[in-house]
Formats: sequence, structure tokens, C-alpha cells
Amino acid sequence: MRDKQVTQAFYVNQLGFTVSGDYPDYLILYRDEVEIHFFHFPDLDPHQNYGQVYIRTSHIDAVYQSLVQNGTPIHPGGELALKPWQQKEFSVIDPDHNLLTFGQAL
Repeated sequence: MRDKQVTQAFYVNQLGFTVSGDYPDYLILYRDEVEIHFFHFPDLDPHQNYGQVYIRTSHIDAVYQSLVQNGTPIHPGGELALKPWQQKEFSVIDPDHNLLTFGQAL
């Protein structure tokens, strides 16, 4: 993360995460059974960032609808869809250009 306040605001306000650890250069967030750790990286170039996280859920439709209703931008081309590998998935990009893909096995 380049800016802890921006990261925290996005994950808490847009994605529904809760803060479980807040340190000067480190942030821990959780939602349901998922915990994500962030470290301060002020020199990160978001356009050169290929960070990716795959988040498994058993309630993909509800998670997707909650984010859409909250106004969270869904990644272009990353709308909720059944993939050939039998996962129902969608994706969003955080402020530092980390790709977050949410998926449920069918």
C-alpha cells in the first residue's frame, strides 16, 4: 500500500472489511474468513503493480451484490461470471492496482 488511509478507506468502506491491526507501516484487515495484511510501500508504482489476491467465498452472489449496491467499481471485464474452470468469479482493483478476484467453486 502506498497510503494506509486510502487503502483502509477502500477496503472498509467499499469492500466491507474490518480493521484488526493498525500499525505505523502495517495494516491488517478481515472480512468473514479472509484476513489481508498490507505493508507500507510508498514507492509503489500502481501501473507496474501485478499484485493479485484470490478470495474464496461460499456466498459469491451475495458478496457481488453487496459490492455493486455499495458502488464499488467492478473490474472492466471482471463482472460476475461462470468460468470454464467451474468457478463463479468477479474482480475489483484496489487503489494500488492490486487485483482482487472473488470466487466460488460450483
